[in-house]
Amino acid sequence: MPIIKSAKKAARQAEKRTEHNVEIKKAIKAAVKAFKAKPTAKTLSAAQSEYDKAVKKDLIKKNTAARRKAALHAFAKKAGVKLEKGAAKPAAAKKAAAPKAAPKAAAKKPAAKPAAKATAKKPAAKTTQSKAKAPKK
Repeated sequence: MPIIKSAKKAARQAEKRTEHNVEIKKAIKAAVKAFKAKPTAKTLSAAQSEYDKAVKKDLIKKNTAARRKAALHAFAKKAGVKLEKGAAKPAAAKKAAAPKAAPKAAAKKPAAKPAAKATAKKPAAKTTQSKAKAPKK
């Protein structure tokens, strides 16, 4: 049992975090169990969403979630679940819109850089003391 006040607080925080992490893991297990019991696009989406939430909260690693989601997808494919392709289109539309905005911002930045470089290239004034302090070879 901790004696120091900060150690006591750390122990309390660890208990709370453990309870919270256990709840998230139970939600993942329940979602996966529901999907395997009744494989549909909706239950697949719910299970994948639970994995994404766990990654966001740093409960599991990104690649672990990706591997498990791929396994769910493979299970869905064997079960003959038809995936909703309409959900993927808005994400593709957002990616297409993002590059259009980026070149405009990039075009403005190079114009500002030459002005900054011109002021930064001024040589510093040399003093005679710096020459005197230079080590002799």
